[in-house]
Amino acid sequence: MKKSIGVRITAAFTLLMVMALLLMGITNKLFLNQFYYLEKQQILINSMEMVSADEGVVSRDSFLNFCAENSLVFAFTNPNLGEVVSNTADAEGMAGRLLGNLLAIEEENTRIIKETEQYQLIRIHDQFLGIDFLELWGNTQQGKYYIVRCPLSSMDLAADISRRFYIYVGILVILISSIVISFMGKRIVHPIQELAELSKRMSALDFNARYTMGGEDEIGVLGENFNHMSDKLEQTITELRETNQRLQKELDEKVQIDEMRKVFLSDVSHELKTPIALIQGYAEGLSDLVFEDPESMQYYCEVIVDESNKMNQLVKKLLNLNQLEFGKDQLTRETFDLTELIRGVISSTDILIRKSEAEVVFQAEQPVFVTADEFKMEEVVSNYLTNALNHLEGERQVQISCRTEGREAIVRVFNTGKPIPEEELDKVWIKFYKVDKARTREYGGSGIGLSIVKAIMDAHGQRCYVKNEENGVAFYFTIELASESL
Repeated sequence: MKKSIGVRITAAFTLLMVMALLLMGITNKLFLNQFYYLEKQQILINSMEMVSADEGVVSRDSFLNFCAENSLVFAFTNPNLGEVVSNTADAEGMAGRLLGNLLAIEEENTRIIKETEQYQLIRIHDQFLGIDFLELWGNTQQGKYYIVRCPLSSMDLAADISRRFYIYVGILVILISSIVISFMGKRIVHPIQELAELSKRMSALDFNARYTMGGEDEIGVLGENFNHMSDKLEQTITELRETNQRLQKELDEKVQIDEMRKVFLSDVSHELKTPIALIQGYAEGLSDLVFEDPESMQYYCEVIVDESNKMNQLVKKLLNLNQLEFGKDQLTRETFDLTELIRGVISSTDILIRKSEAEVVFQAEQPVFVTADEFKMEEVVSNYLTNALNHLEGERQVQISCRTEGREAIVRVFNTGKPIPEEELDKVWIKFYKVDKARTREYGGSGIGLSIVKAIMDAHGQRCYVKNEENGVAFYFTIELASESL
């Protein structure tokens, strides 16, 4: 993320820590020495109170330990300064310091910090050592003189060491804290990042995205709400898509119906134009008595009747095809023997077979039971056989076979003759489409038979197709096998 919340949280907390440590460092720099100075003054005063306490209240060992722990050098002496007790080898020097204070010999090098009836707390510069001391002297309740001192340089050194230690510790604390804050920031920000990615995917209509981090805090509740919203949006959009697809399908069907109506009217007009013109012409000839003998009159009448029959057959086929394409012709599914049906079609077409001087070969060793509309399957086989007879050439042979493959039966009707151009193989199923128009007119075809086959097979949910093979053309169709045939 360009402006990561985790980075901003880490930076903010680190900056606050740096500022806090910096403020503490400045305070240390300005006031630590003074703090040490005041603490040392109180320590000197406490030592005076310890030596002035009643005997037995503070033991000698306790007092010595106290002075050792606080780097104090002390000395006791009687009023005449004859006997000196000290914790340093320079006991005489300490006695001399006490005498100098009593006589105010180094008054010019001395600054009184605090003075009472019992003691005087001073800051003095030692000319021999060249350093400043914090010093307390006075008389105890036992009537002895007492002096204690500590060098100020040791306080400055301790303060300096403390400041350096503070700097090192501060840097270490900043580094460790930055790492910890960064880790914690990532843990806090990671759910937010997941929610951001989830919203991005949802904006792209990907509703399979889900919040997976969980949790019972506000972010967890927000993630669960995102999941619920994703489910609702997915359901709503799915319903909208289904509605849109249904409307689009209805619109396409209306457009298709309108287009089919236009094509139907155009094709019917074209197909009926020729027979109507012939009927009209020969009827006018009969009306005008253009014939010279009864045979001519009979010929005129036969032409009119023949063309009328063609028109009648065309209209019937068109009505049948129209019902199939619009789903108005309901299928009656039943189980029957497909091989027996094919034999029946061959037998009923015997007159046309003999007229075409064709040889029809059909061999089937055993029954093949299928489930379909038997009447319409008979029409499919009849149209295939009639189409094959009308396009016979060469050996003038028609081969019909039926085999099973998987859960379906495959019927093949092959006729010797010219192949269909490859680019026109898929067009033979179109209404009124004729590969060879002159030949179609010769045998009186309408170009509807294969369209009816295609509509019947589509209604059954099966396939029909055509292939060019050696010496001829083969038409195929598939049909579902009956359960007892499986």
